[in-house]
Parts: sequence; structure tokens; C-alpha cells
Amino acid sequence: MSTVVVTGSTKGVGFALANEFASRGWSVVISGRTMPAIDDAMNRIRERTPNAQIAGAIVDVSSFASVQALWATAVAQFGPVDLWINNAGLAVSTKKIIENDPTEIQAMVTTNVLGTMFGAQTAANGMLAQSKGGRIINILGGGSDGNFREGQAIYGATKRGLGLFTAALIKELKGTNVTVGSVRPGILITEGFVREAHEMGPDRYAKQRKAINILGDRPQDVIPWIVDNIEKTAGKHGAEISWLTTPKIIGRFSKAGFSKRDILTEYGI
Repeated sequence: MSTVVVTGSTKGVGFALANEFASRGWSVVISGRTMPAIDDAMNRIRERTPNAQIAGAIVDVSSFASVQALWATAVAQFGPVDLWINNAGLAVSTKKIIENDPTEIQAMVTTNVLGTMFGAQTAANGMLAQSKGGRIINILGGGSDGNFREGQAIYGATKRGLGLFTAALIKELKGTNVTVGSVRPGILITEGFVREAHEMGPDRYAKQRKAINILGDRPQDVIPWIVDNIEKTAGKHGAEISWLTTPKIIGRFSKAGFSKRDILTEYGI
């Protein structure tokens, strides 16, 4: 049985990934900032997979010691770690640069950038010491390709930087027993996405709504495909997994006038 650690996995993309891996028989270690959130996530995973092998740990990914403790918990619970997914992230994407509160900027930078760097360093050192090595995957997002939508300047800058960091990590670990890859999951309608849409209000959100209805997806429709591809590319160093590719974007816009796709209504947006 293989073991995966997913940071920031009590909700959103992280939870969806943990839930999918558990359903496929992986031993899963989830993490979050509070024990109630962790317990709730584990209970929801067990609703789908009653015999799931799961463990949870309170983690602050902006603390190197806390991330190291997460590695220690995983090893103590399940032995060698096969896959470490740096997913924990924070997005405040409804404000211009001059409108962001300094505490929000700091939280995004420390969570998204330091959290991924600390996670990658911890996992790489731990896996290099394992006889079978392991695999690290960084979840990249909006802005990692140099494009971003209104309000995403700070968040997008962190993800753009993580693209470079991931490329460097791939280069440095080439030839070792640790492989590195990345995932761009596209625009997924998570709890955080819904919260921010409601914060913006219908009038302000109206100009984004049409594009999101064309390009956005439900996590349950995308995550199984992502996990399929994570499993299929096992052992492949530098693997890039992208859901919302340029051809897919073009195809969706070309069909937009005929399909009348609307997934936001079911989320109350």
C-alpha cells in the first residue's frame, strides 16, 4: 500500500485529492490548522471509504518545524512516504494590489511560497534517505503561467514564483531517487471560490460570471482525472499535469454559444 501526504487537505482541492486517493486504497495523511477541521475531513473521507487508512495532523505550513512534524507523523503512522503533495494555499483574489491588507499579503506569501518550499525541502530530504525514494508534486494555480485575472496579482505572483521553484527542484533532483512534478488543476469551484464570489456581490461578480461558467469545473469532475494522471506518471521526473489546457480553453469558448453551460447556479453564485 502506498502512502500520500497532502498539505492543506481539510477542504477544497486538498480534501478532494485526499478523498480520491483514500478511495483508491492509498494510506492518506491529511493536515489542517485545527483538529476539528481535521476530524471533520477524516469523517467525510470515511463516509465514502469506511475502511480508509487515514491520519491527520495539525500543521502550520509557514513553520518549518511544523512541516517536519507532519513528515514524522506520516512515517510513524504508515512508514515510508511515497508521495508528498504541496497543496496548502491561500487566495485573496477580489482586491487590487492597493486594496490588499498587509496581513493578507503576508499570509498568502508565507502559506503559498514558504509552505511549498518547506514542504518540498522536508519531503526531498526524507525521501532521499528512503531506499525507494519518493515523489513530490507541487500544486500550481492561477498566475503560474504568467496570466491572471483581476484581483489575483498577489496570489498570482506567489504561484508564478512557485513555477520557477518547481523547475529548479526538478533540475536539482534529476538523477536521484526522488521525482518531482506539478499539477495545474484549472478553475475549480471550491469553498474558497464560493466565499469570494459572495464577498464580491452579484454586481461586481457579473462581469466574471460568464467566463467562469465556461472555464470553471466542479472538483468532483476534475480530481479523479488528476489522480489518474498522477498515478500514470509515477516515476516520471518533471511530469506536468494540466487540466485546463489552451486547446480545451479554445474549445470551450467556441462551444459557449451553443452549450449555455452554467455550473455556478448550483453553488448559489
